Amino acid sequence: MNISVFGLGYVGCVSAACLADVGHQVIGVDVARDKVEMINAGKSTIVEDQIGDIVKNTVAAGRLRATDNTEEAISETEISLVCVGTPSNENGSLNLDYVRSCCTAIGQTLKNMSDYHVVVMRSTMLPGSIRSTVIPALETQSGKRAGADFGVCINPEFLREASSVWDFHHPPYTVIGAFDSRSGETLARMYDGIEAPVMTVPIEAAEMIKYASNSYHALKICFANEMGRLAKEAGLDSHILMDLFCKDDKLNTSSAYLKPGFAFGGSCLPKDVRAITYFARSVDQEVPVLSSLIPSNQAHLDYALQMVMREGRRKVGVIGLAFKSGTDDLRESPLVSLVEQLVGKGYPLRIYDENVELSRIFGANRRYIEKEIPHLEKLMTSDLKHLIDFSDVIVVGQGDVDLQGLDLSGKEVIELTRPKKVIEAGKNHGIAW
Repeated sequence: MNISVFGLGYVGCVSAACLADVGHQVIGVDVARDKVEMINAGKSTIVEDQIGDIVKNTVAAGRLRATDNTEEAISETEISLVCVGTPSNENGSLNLDYVRSCCTAIGQTLKNMSDYHVVVMRSTMLPGSIRSTVIPALETQSGKRAGADFGVCINPEFLREASSVWDFHHPPYTVIGAFDSRSGETLARMYDGIEAPVMTVPIEAAEMIKYASNSYHALKICFANEMGRLAKEAGLDSHILMDLFCKDDKLNTSSAYLKPGFAFGGSCLPKDVRAITYFARSVDQEVPVLSSLIPSNQAHLDYALQMVMREGRRKVGVIGLAFKSGTDDLRESPLVSLVEQLVGKGYPLRIYDENVELSRIFGANRRYIEKEIPHLEKLMTSDLKHLIDFSDVIVVGQGDVDLQGLDLSGKEVIELTRPKKVIEAGKNHGIAW
């Protein structure tokens, strides 16, 4: 394919060189004349293993060259990758000036072109940027319509500095957010030589995946470092600890617990988080990540309460009371906390949980519920239909409850856990979907 790459910094240089290396004809574009001259002289604009040789070889083979002329690059290619910087403003907000400027120049060139051209954003941008900044700039300057006269995609990169060439050829997946199907199919062809699944997703998901990934990477580093300091204070080698931690790929290093849902609870997580943060204080260690877990969990619970209360006082039916499905353990269940607050605010309430039978709850579990909701028995019902008929708003706290065949017309359904079967109701809300 004939490809132009706008921005010859880190991402742009690597993308241009590697695409040329796998056989495409590539034109690099940059407003900085010195970068253009470096590429045309067979020199990389960045310092990293392998990339210098790749630039040298692909330039010599005639598959890579550079220019500062946007019109020249666009007119000779069918697809353009925008790899310009998106730095932070002083207040932390994202600066899209380079994106806007680049799209303005591309749009001015598209105005005089009859061929269908695909503009692909590789720059990291927050959700909404394609629709609020990229497309308006392209349409305004070209006088044409995105999706009809030209294509728009976002194709986030996952290149790590110092290993970018390997990362280019071995990505976890290729993510494509396409404004129209034709542009998405064109972009997918560009990656025919790369062995990785192509994931076609909504534009906003493609915009946000880099932020989710990098935030999680930052979280893991901070978590490991906090655990490392605590391990040292406990007199043990932190690498032994974290090597053991990483051996568990069922829970610790897996997709477990990474699906949005309701707050955590139960007899282990809250207690153990409190204990480890207390230990940190006792040895004079600051652990902001660990210390934020309980407040973050509470904020999620507070959000659920706001969802229920948003439209005023109504009759509420809560499905699920234990901290998760398949158990009768009520200790520190976030659903118990939610019920407790609704009762305290005077909401008429009914609760259904097929696994919770109060006459069979003993010990710490019994003591906990008697303390938190002493009149719980009056609120419980074993008849799900009765709860549905009673309620104006139904709070689904557990995902394995089957509501198929029940009349939910006129009911608002708030899902705190995504049900295994789609709930068909007039007004559905998920806490995170």
